[in-house]
Amino acid sequence: MLKTSLLPSALAAGACAAIALALAVSPGWWIVAPPLVLALLTAGYDILQRRHSVLRNYPVLGHLRFAMEAVRPEIQQYFVERNFDGRPFDRDTRSIVYERAKGTDAEEPFGTERDLYRPGSEYLAPSMAPRPVRTDPPRVRVGGPDCAQPYDMALLNISAMSFGSLSANAILALNTGAALGGFAHDTGEGGLSEYHLRPGGDLVWEIGTGYFGCRTHNGGFDERQFARKAAHPHVKAVSLKISQGAKPGIGGVLPGAKVNAEIARVRGVPRGRTVISPPYHRVYSTPRELVRFLARMRQLAAGKPVGFKLCVGSRREFLAVCRAMLEENTTPDFIVVDGAEGGTGAAPLEFADVVGLPLGEGLVTVHNALSGSGLRDRIRIGASGKVATGSDLVSRLVQGADYTNAARAMMFAVGCIQAQRCHTNTCPVGVATQDARRARALDVADKALRVRRYQQATLRSALQIMAAMGVDGPAGLRPHMLLQRVDPHTVRSYAELHEWLAPGQLLAAAPETWAADWEAADPDRFTL
Repeated sequence: MLKTSLLPSALAAGACAAIALALAVSPGWWIVAPPLVLALLTAGYDILQRRHSVLRNYPVLGHLRFAMEAVRPEIQQYFVERNFDGRPFDRDTRSIVYERAKGTDAEEPFGTERDLYRPGSEYLAPSMAPRPVRTDPPRVRVGGPDCAQPYDMALLNISAMSFGSLSANAILALNTGAALGGFAHDTGEGGLSEYHLRPGGDLVWEIGTGYFGCRTHNGGFDERQFARKAAHPHVKAVSLKISQGAKPGIGGVLPGAKVNAEIARVRGVPRGRTVISPPYHRVYSTPRELVRFLARMRQLAAGKPVGFKLCVGSRREFLAVCRAMLEENTTPDFIVVDGAEGGTGAAPLEFADVVGLPLGEGLVTVHNALSGSGLRDRIRIGASGKVATGSDLVSRLVQGADYTNAARAMMFAVGCIQAQRCHTNTCPVGVATQDARRARALDVADKALRVRRYQQATLRSALQIMAAMGVDGPAGLRPHMLLQRVDPHTVRSYAELHEWLAPGQLLAAAPETWAADWEAADPDRFTL
């Protein structure tokens, strides 16, 4: 495609040439001149308008995408509606996000395209006695007994996406939307940049294995840098990333070509050199050391909430962390459970397909482990992984979460069209690129409003669904309210499909199905 700067010039030159030839050579050239002039005017409008990033980067030619949308789902679904790792992504879900972000969310007639009898399908149970829809979205107090500065978390927030993976304008739009809507924005592990801080939105600062933004010269954790940055008033909580849903157990790579001066400064790494995040943390090697380090982070952060994020693998390993919490008599303030179905443009396909538990099973595991250990009331659970709609949000709350985070849906809200070019630095809409020309196409003010509208509309949808289920809010949700089809003829509720531990049950008398893992869980050793 022609660059934005070249196409208008080419059209202008062509229009002038056609007019000159029509006047000097042959009137037949008047047939060519009007279309060229019209195309030139269209290009000018496309570059100046602020609603569509595709048109700003690809004037005139970008209209082909909207022509494809007019004949969806056949063409659009085949070409552009794919997940980052190549697997299909639900067309209806993406449409819901786009419509809510644009403020045009409305009911669509003529039933559903969903296969209601597919094994694995889940359903929320409506009540014969629905409740009035509440107009005040509840918030979740995050902060255990050791937390001096608790934070009231929204039910839906922006999940971890780093500056470097996303453009500066994308980060600005996300954080401005969070500030407008009063919800939290996870920074991702790429450091704390001015684009996170400038708009004033509430931040959860994520620290990964590379310790970007609080990193020593040899790649270790710098307590002094961490304490100074964690003290910023916009930083409301700190999260230690242990593992990520789409690629648990491996680190990330940022090619040296993308490490410009700005990203190098934010991450605390040399400019122009490839940055490799190790798969493991230096600050701990046992469950007990992890728990102690989290307590140290909270102390350095002046008592702000501290937690960790993981994609669950071994139940026994997580129980070892619970044992360490009990023996050390300290707990994190929150745990974010990431699902293996989470998307990223930097995950090996085999990891995305087969490593780690799906979000629902991870939530059930963490909720029950904490409950059985007698720790659930001290720790809030966040859910991250393919949360996009109100029904997603409600389902995750039933499965054990207290609040949710969305990444991919928030990218849709700022204009992502799933072009699957995140790794090439040529994102056509300026979302996942460090190319300044391409990123310029993303208008921050417009996309920030879309982020806020999407979050608010999705929360309204979740509250409507809860009211239809006969409850006033999250506190009334129970496992029997979420149903799953296990085969073409059988439906079971989550109360039947999973074992739900009573508070402190593991301490009193572990049930047979948990006893072996509980007995083998060692607070001084990670083991399967």
